[in-house]
Amino acid sequence: MSEKRSFTKSFFVGIWNTINFSRRLVFNILFVLLIIFIFIGISNSGSEKVTVDANSALVLNLEGSLVIQKTWIDPAEKFIGEISGQGNDNPEILVVDLIKAIDNAAEDNRIKAIVLQLDQFSGGGMDKLKEVAEALQAFKSSGKPVYAMGDYYARSQYYLASQADNLYIHPMGLLLMEGYTRYGTYFKDMLEKLKVSTHVFKVGKFKSAVEPFLRNDMSDEAKLANEAWLNELWRMFKEDISGAREFETSNFDETFASFLTKFESVEGDFGQYALGNDWVDGLRTREEFKQELIALLGEGEEEGTFNTISYEGYLSVISPSFPMPPSTKDKVAIIVAKGTILDGKQDPGTIGGDSTAELLRKARKDETVKAVVLQVDSGGGSAFASEVIRQEIELIKETGKPVIASMNSVAASGGYWISASADRIFAEPSTITGSIGIFGMLTTFENSFGYIGVNSDGVSTNEFNGISPDRELSQGYKDILQMNIERGYQRFISLVARERNMTLEEVDAVAQGRVWVGTQALELGLVDELGGLSEAVASAAAMANLEDYEQTYIERELSEDELMWQNILNNASAMMTGLHIELPNSPLLDMAKKVEGKASALTELNDPMAAYVLCLECTMVE
Repeated sequence: MSEKRSFTKSFFVGIWNTINFSRRLVFNILFVLLIIFIFIGISNSGSEKVTVDANSALVLNLEGSLVIQKTWIDPAEKFIGEISGQGNDNPEILVVDLIKAIDNAAEDNRIKAIVLQLDQFSGGGMDKLKEVAEALQAFKSSGKPVYAMGDYYARSQYYLASQADNLYIHPMGLLLMEGYTRYGTYFKDMLEKLKVSTHVFKVGKFKSAVEPFLRNDMSDEAKLANEAWLNELWRMFKEDISGAREFETSNFDETFASFLTKFESVEGDFGQYALGNDWVDGLRTREEFKQELIALLGEGEEEGTFNTISYEGYLSVISPSFPMPPSTKDKVAIIVAKGTILDGKQDPGTIGGDSTAELLRKARKDETVKAVVLQVDSGGGSAFASEVIRQEIELIKETGKPVIASMNSVAASGGYWISASADRIFAEPSTITGSIGIFGMLTTFENSFGYIGVNSDGVSTNEFNGISPDRELSQGYKDILQMNIERGYQRFISLVARERNMTLEEVDAVAQGRVWVGTQALELGLVDELGGLSEAVASAAAMANLEDYEQTYIERELSEDELMWQNILNNASAMMTGLHIELPNSPLLDMAKKVEGKASALTELNDPMAAYVLCLECTMVE
């Protein structure tokens, strides 16, 4: 028996040593590669420059989603992720960079056309799509054509592609115009099976952020509210597409019956359906498309090709290598508030109560800044952090500097809270806003632990014995938290009533956590004007009596060390392009990631009083 145990022990020890050796070997190889590519990055920094050939096409090979601020990723983590084949799951495209590239290309004599390659483009809010579409229209007005070529087009991809002079799809491609949807993942049964106790405190019958933890389906109130603003977005989308393609909105097939009638007539051929329905201008194979561009631009240096430059390559050409020296001119400062609102200091891509307040304070103390625009793209988050930010806006106004709120794709719940005290509020017609409500949520696991034999017990000198995940939440704490949430709701609607010159009853009638789009919010008095960032900047300048001014972004500045390592690792990353391993996509894995993302959206919240002004449905439109 002892020999058998000894053999078994040796067997598992051997397996562990093999696994441990393999693990260390892989990480050592990655480390050596990291060092090598860092030195390559240093030695090649600035040695190779991207150039634009004459008669080139700017290929907008967009990968990721449109954003007004990129989420901060540590350069080392980004580099190691690219080496290991685990790149960024959610790449981002900065809207201002994309528009700068398009605008510059219109004036660039070397650029003769734009080609839209959108297979890897994952979209963005309609306001962002519209802004890029307007830039493409301005490019076309310069006399240069825009081409779109794709294997398939999803809704957001098609929105941009519809702006092209020549819109093509592969003969075996796919185009099916799906509507806007809002489907949630609900965890009630799972939590009950895991014996998790969910404690929810809320005000507002439309505040549905916590429904996934209390129900197995969407409530009737949530369906009513969601259908109202989704239908408004769909109406805008159809009008924009029909305007670009010059056909009636009735051309959209919104039922299976209408679609199948046309689909059957072309014997189930998506390409012929798209062509016959005027969705595209023609069917092209990749070779046919290439030959068409060669006929337009001429043959490139390499036989059988035409001259191109990629979006990232062109951006590197037109962007200055070093930051411009500070100007002494009067300025309108733009401060971006994008992402979930959390307490404390946060990196770009998330709104930190303290870090965003610090940026606002910087604008307040800068004597060259005469007005401030707060550009908001957020479904909210911490009520406490939202108030910290709002109070800093009040301090700016006390100095006599006007503050304008520019609502982007989403400015709801906490996003509306931080906008409310601005002198004027601009919203895009498609901005998702409102959701004026508040909730709190705690989970405890006393029953889960008890089921596996883990129990908690002890004593306290008074009834305030703290909140712990391994103990039942006492009724006293439940009463405290509910009263705090109710007080938070009164504070929220009182703020809106004061800033919007409305009565509490008028605010309550449009609040209760209900979501609106920009056009509806204007009618309800929740915003002042419809318009984007440029209109907000112009309004800020007018209020500050500025004629000769410049606009500037105030954002977190990287230290010299951070800038150095970012440049080195970016250069190294460029040198090892193509060396990583691409992992196959799995629909099941994608679904698991979605579920994990939706569940973790609440776990990252950190309000000190567990009070949240958050609109989850606003940021999960598909």
